[in-house]
Amino acid sequence: MLKSDKYEIVSELARRRGFFWPSYEIYGGASGFITYGPLGTLLKQKIEEKIRNFLIRPLNILEMESSIITPAKVFEASGHVKAFREPMVECLKCNQRFRADHLLQEQTGLSDTQTEKLNLHELGKEIITHRIKCPECEGKLSLPRYFMTMFKTTIGPYSKEVGYGRPEAAQGIFVEFKRLYETNREKLPLGIIQMGHALRNEISPRQGPVRLREFNIADLEFFFDPENPKCSKLKEITNTTLHLIPAPLKKKEGKKAIEVTVKEALQKAYIKTEWQAYFMVLAKHLLSELGIPADKQRFIEKLPWERAHYSAQGYDQEIYFNRWGWTEISGHNYRTDYDLRQHMKHSGVDMRVFKKHEKPITVRRRVLEPVLTEIGPVFKNNASKVIALLSEANAEEVEKSLDQNGYYIAGSFKILPIHVKITYKEVEETGRRFIPHVVEPSFGIDRLVYAALEFAYDQQKDRVVLRLPREIAPIQVAVFPLVSKDGLAEKAKEVYVMLREGGFMAEYDEAGSIGRRYARADEVGIPLCITIDYQTLENKTVTIRERDSWKQTREKINALVESLQDYLNCKANFADIGDAIEK
Repeated sequence: MLKSDKYEIVSELARRRGFFWPSYEIYGGASGFITYGPLGTLLKQKIEEKIRNFLIRPLNILEMESSIITPAKVFEASGHVKAFREPMVECLKCNQRFRADHLLQEQTGLSDTQTEKLNLHELGKEIITHRIKCPECEGKLSLPRYFMTMFKTTIGPYSKEVGYGRPEAAQGIFVEFKRLYETNREKLPLGIIQMGHALRNEISPRQGPVRLREFNIADLEFFFDPENPKCSKLKEITNTTLHLIPAPLKKKEGKKAIEVTVKEALQKAYIKTEWQAYFMVLAKHLLSELGIPADKQRFIEKLPWERAHYSAQGYDQEIYFNRWGWTEISGHNYRTDYDLRQHMKHSGVDMRVFKKHEKPITVRRRVLEPVLTEIGPVFKNNASKVIALLSEANAEEVEKSLDQNGYYIAGSFKILPIHVKITYKEVEETGRRFIPHVVEPSFGIDRLVYAALEFAYDQQKDRVVLRLPREIAPIQVAVFPLVSKDGLAEKAKEVYVMLREGGFMAEYDEAGSIGRRYARADEVGIPLCITIDYQTLENKTVTIRERDSWKQTREKINALVESLQDYLNCKANFADIGDAIEK
């Protein structure tokens, strides 16, 4: 029988067999950080390769890497400096600190939808009303206050050069968009992905790999023309079903996911853009390939007060964990042109793209003309820079800002009505300039690693079997001599070396009984075990045992590489192995 808390038994297995464990244990540990052991590192790499297969290769998406430490001005422009904060309370007795809304959920059963909309005053009132105490010592809690969850540092020896550890990989893509667009020969749509480390100074991470202060993330930004938002892959997915909880349904008590096709979801505006629907389908299939059944997955829409500051629509892909229930595993946001527009505004660099018309057209346009006689005396040495910024500015936006605010900000310069002249002219346009819109699927890789382990964990006849999908198993095949004598060990090592040289992640084991070796292999999820026995010496065949069925067959040594490749790449079933000989 399985214990009731799968998280505990999976974590114990992960520590014991080298998947992952808490970091810095010899110094008492540090919450929110984990170390991947050899098997965990391999599993994470296999999952990252799955992401590449599902998200990168079908659409020729570009992959990039940028630095983790980021100048403060990047996150000031993106809005993260103001937005990345969480409500915190402190125990007045033991001085432990906790995230206020999470503590309220844990001790009252309130949902995240109910707590996320509460401001600090309302959170404090709820904590007093429900008599929430410190979960560690039952001490009294302070009133909530905000805590910035970005790690702050300085760049170089001068403390004025402030930087932050990136809380997401997306901004590295947005700030480099112009150059990446040029390397793609200025074509849209354009997808760019970045996988790597990110940092969030979580207040009280207590969920192992599910909530970390340093974690692995995969952010994909897909740029498209807002006037041509059609998804070229829509026909492939239009009848695919998704389990959705759209915003109107989420507001109701006892919410339950509805099953709708992509076609229905778009027709009813449950999902705003075709490309977002496409990536949600890919995310569903990706998780299925990692061993997470469809009935344990759902997409739940974020309400306006729950969405990130950059999001016009957001869905969380959730899976059902044994301990925590429904938990976010990936986020799917329609970011419009928010990020590129913000970086264009704050950097002064034109982030617009140019799309050529089939034929030139004549249109009546607002035209922005810098008034040089006013700009020169005011901005002096910066006058040429101001003029350059205004030449790239959108006349409609400038006029709107001047009417509403009395000024317009170009880069870091304040432009007044006297500095510009806006007129209307008949102009011939060969094309149009616009800021692309963006949909973003974002995956927490550490959560995917843990999810794969939890859903793979099983017991068969009181033996642990880790039923990892064969394509992501860290070790693909184990090689055993039946006994360590009579030349069997030497022959087994020959087969082992042959498989390693053939590109397989193979393990050799001759310690203990053959039954114990099978059990060890099952526990770490090795799909196939090869046993070298006395018959091997006679006819050059080996016994192959399958992890999931415990069935056995025999195969010729010279056919092993091809048979194993087909099986491990899911091109063949176990029953197809060894057909060439009598079983």
